[in-house]
Amino acid sequence: MWLPKQFVRQQFYRKTLLKKLSTQCDVNAIQHVPEPEYNIDFICNPANRDIIFNNIKLRKGMGDIDKVLEFSNKPELRDSLMHELNRIPNQTHPAVLAYDKEPQLLKEHGQKPEFDFKPQEFSKLVTGLQALRSQYLGPLIGQRGYMLVGDLADLEEALIHYTVKKLMKHGFKLVSVPDIIPTEVIERCGFLTDHGRTLVYNLDPFYGGYYSLSGTAEMSLAYKVMNTVFDASDLPLKMAAVSRCFRAEVSNLVEERGIYRVHQFTKVEMFICSKHEESEKQFQELQDIEEDLFSSLNLHFKVLDMPPHELGAPAYRKVDMEGWMPGRELYGELSSCSNCTDYQSRRLGIKYKAENGELLHVHTLNGTACAIPRMLIALCETYQTKHSRIRVPEVLIPYMKGKDLIKKQPVASSRPYKYKSD
Repeated sequence: MWLPKQFVRQQFYRKTLLKKLSTQCDVNAIQHVPEPEYNIDFICNPANRDIIFNNIKLRKGMGDIDKVLEFSNKPELRDSLMHELNRIPNQTHPAVLAYDKEPQLLKEHGQKPEFDFKPQEFSKLVTGLQALRSQYLGPLIGQRGYMLVGDLADLEEALIHYTVKKLMKHGFKLVSVPDIIPTEVIERCGFLTDHGRTLVYNLDPFYGGYYSLSGTAEMSLAYKVMNTVFDASDLPLKMAAVSRCFRAEVSNLVEERGIYRVHQFTKVEMFICSKHEESEKQFQELQDIEEDLFSSLNLHFKVLDMPPHELGAPAYRKVDMEGWMPGRELYGELSSCSNCTDYQSRRLGIKYKAENGELLHVHTLNGTACAIPRMLIALCETYQTKHSRIRVPEVLIPYMKGKDLIKKQPVASSRPYKYKSD
């Protein structure tokens, strides 16, 4: 078959160029998850055995320091040693070690709102406004799922845009992250899956490799900087992401009913890579940002320094923000921020070159700027009116196209009906 010379030339250049590019970059290649660089000098030193053992005990961790010490002297058990090292939790801030089982109240913001009527709980309030669907969703998203409708969906978007704009003023760079990441990265971030119990949704390996749905953007942001060596001048690196979060967790607690604990939700997350000597400062900044965000919405909340048994494996220290929810008549966790020091960076190869030339692992920190379901609960219950409507917080009105009151939504009924065949 005859082909024009121009077409043949184009095909030749295209094939040659693609062949050249394929030698430079395999577009299908998966970024290599590095070998963990645990702090062997500290963990495998028998002199530190009691310190580590007591830390595990206080934190209700799964690690076994005695197995680590046993395996560390047997080269043939290297795989077992690496598995046990991964189960050892981070060290705990000295101040937190002195706490008992209760969190320490650092401060309170605002006052509990007063009503001349009995405030309604979120689910009843917004269901009456036809702004929420949480029933008849079984085939779609199962139990602990929900759909926001009309103005309530707009309020979600308003919260996201308002929060992101605030974070940009603090020097955070917005990153769009994937919801599907390698399962190994999730485990390296500290979300362990031992004993058959996991909070992670794993995908079927039939589709190639071992992947899972991300539980928080923190995992994807850590994945983004995996195998990276920064200059000290590049730090702190501040990133923010808006993502869907997937949690397989369940709860039968009455206080966690409704959309308080769900399998899928939207969250604005902060993630920082810091130099060692600056991580305490960055941790305080995350705390200050969260306090400013919730205060600007006129919410009443407490700031709590969490005790050892409330710390996840990666956290060196964690502070929670618990907001008052008038309809429920209780405080509920709105957000938290954690300093994970070098726990995650040692497992993901995230380093920086210090001013003296020494190569160190960065300290990673994370914080929730806005977790949509719980923020909606606190806001709607706080701003509800006597006539079962919801006032829009003043700072969010510009993001709601000027709307200042959420009323009953003019939406068609989506109730399922059964039809009889003729």
